[in-house]
Amino acid sequence: MTSTVEPIDEHGAEIADFPMARDMRCPFDPPPEMRTLQQETPLTKVRLWDGSTPWLVTRYDDQRKVLGDTRVSADPRRPGYPRIMPLIDESSISFIMMDDPEHARLRRMVTAPFTIKRMNAMRPAVQKIVDDLIDDILAGPKPVDLVSAFALPVPSLVICELLGVPYSDHEFFQENSSVLIKRDATPEARGAAGANLRDYLDNLVGEKLAHPADDLLTGLSKRVTAGELTRAQVAQMGVLLLLAGHETTANMIGLGTLALLEHPDQLALLRDTDDPKLVASAVEELLRYLNITHSGRRRVALEDMEVGGRLVRAGEGLITPNDIANRDTEIFPDPDRLDLTRNPRAHVAFGFGVHQCLGQPLARLELQVVYSTLYKRIPTLRLATGIDDLSFKHNGSVYGVYELPVTW
Repeated sequence: MTSTVEPIDEHGAEIADFPMARDMRCPFDPPPEMRTLQQETPLTKVRLWDGSTPWLVTRYDDQRKVLGDTRVSADPRRPGYPRIMPLIDESSISFIMMDDPEHARLRRMVTAPFTIKRMNAMRPAVQKIVDDLIDDILAGPKPVDLVSAFALPVPSLVICELLGVPYSDHEFFQENSSVLIKRDATPEARGAAGANLRDYLDNLVGEKLAHPADDLLTGLSKRVTAGELTRAQVAQMGVLLLLAGHETTANMIGLGTLALLEHPDQLALLRDTDDPKLVASAVEELLRYLNITHSGRRRVALEDMEVGGRLVRAGEGLITPNDIANRDTEIFPDPDRLDLTRNPRAHVAFGFGVHQCLGQPLARLELQVVYSTLYKRIPTLRLATGIDDLSFKHNGSVYGVYELPVTW
């Protein structure tokens, strides 16, 4: 989307379109216009697709203040909420877009499977999935598209196992989820994709009710019997977990591999180490550096409040793009440099506050296994095309590459 700027208010303030365009010469970096705003006007109005003008919050400290403040709402049904796209069906709103206490009540029901202890117990299974897929790659022809052959299957297989969803249906849910996260998809297309996934998960809930298994979806289905959740609520939770569980991590694997291939000194550090602490640090640095969730977390003020020295009035929207916060020089020295040895754990790639990403322990586990295995197993991995020939996902709420042709 090309940004345009024009004065529109009584103070002659300039309002830019959002989202802003990246510099194609620097595909890993946030849009340069956001960097300028961070340095000069950390809180400024931007114009969205519907003509609304919420506040864009660009500095790290201000973003954490907004995301941790109970005076803001994550509910897209509230007037003034800065929506990424039209709200098609209010019944499709997941608990991550609700406010406490309902958000907390529903979130608690899916927290237990994502504890660090449970994730550590899953490590051998994730390792086997990764090794098996690499075996298949090495046994097949080259070049190969790393996205379809590896980056997508790894998290899809893992989340299917965790949820109790048949992996044989992965093409169906990947196709529909890709429509849901495209900003330029028509409302009709997104509505149909959402309905397809809800119907699919609702049928699975019915199967779990009739034939319980040892999986997360069965556990949620039992709450229907107990009267704690409706069947529709469980289906919607399933859609959220299935969508979030594979789209974000898949794009981190693909884009992260590309970033490492473009920074061979950092790739060598990761490939040659057996230190799990360095691997864990590398994952955090890649999360900070890449920021694949690049549309900004959205909130609306419930009462007048001050942010970044400016008055934000009740009913005004706020957008906090984590990609620019994670490049704030006040927090991360030399932030545009990929440095796997830095300690960037304070990054906001997973958000901040009560709504921060529920599945972050799972994402960390998958990425640690992938990044510690892939480049050791295929030490001569390299791009099979020029980076200028790659197609990046500028039109979605999740950033990445559509394909990543590699050889060795």
